[in-house]
Amino acid sequence: MSTILVVSGTGTEIGKTVVTAAVAAAARGRIAVLKPAQTGLAPGEPGDAAEVARLAGSRVTAVELARFPEPLAPATAARRAGLAPVRPYEVAEAAEKLATEHDLVLVEGAGGLLVRFDDEGGTLADAARLISAPVLLVAPAGLGTLNATALTAEALRNRGLACRGVVIGSMPAEPDLASRCNVEDLPVAAGAPLLGAVPAGAGSLPGAVFAARAPDWLAPELGGSWATTR
Repeated sequence: MSTILVVSGTGTEIGKTVVTAAVAAAARGRIAVLKPAQTGLAPGEPGDAAEVARLAGSRVTAVELARFPEPLAPATAARRAGLAPVRPYEVAEAAEKLATEHDLVLVEGAGGLLVRFDDEGGTLADAARLISAPVLLVAPAGLGTLNATALTAEALRNRGLACRGVVIGSMPAEPDLASRCNVEDLPVAAGAPLLGAVPAGAGSLPGAVFAARAPDWLAPELGGSWATTR
């Protein structure tokens, strides 16, 4: 696994934080999670990076570069708050610094791959390109996910970025027909392997239970034991 791995998704509220926590829990060594821009939270409220640390355990160093109070795209939230936005080079510099002190750095984006960080159009994809990091793509399980996954994968290829694979962010306990079929179709849409499926509701588990179960949800390439044949 690369020292730095960027975690992005096909949209918002699809399980990126829980997948990031699962990868952190299944990994060995010292782990850092970097959240470039946290939106929709007031000062003092626990953000996504802190949630990863809660779920994955005390080995995780949680770092947040900027926080904006309104639940909007980072560029819009920064502009409306009158605060300086996060720039892709700042994300790259922070990730590279963390990589000198940790065995794995997980950079969790906000929303999808091309959500703007600043008014000049900087995105998570730009940060990934600056650090030459592969991208792990988080996707929903159900109907509509194939198109969004294919579009995101195409955007990665067009920018010369490697898609490490796809993880389903919230797999229903009783998946419908589309969700069952998408287990086979998602890697085709992404042009990359399916590397896991995190069960719906996993983020509500106590941290110790989550950390113990996380390897069961991820493929061996991410330190787990999950397989699509299960």
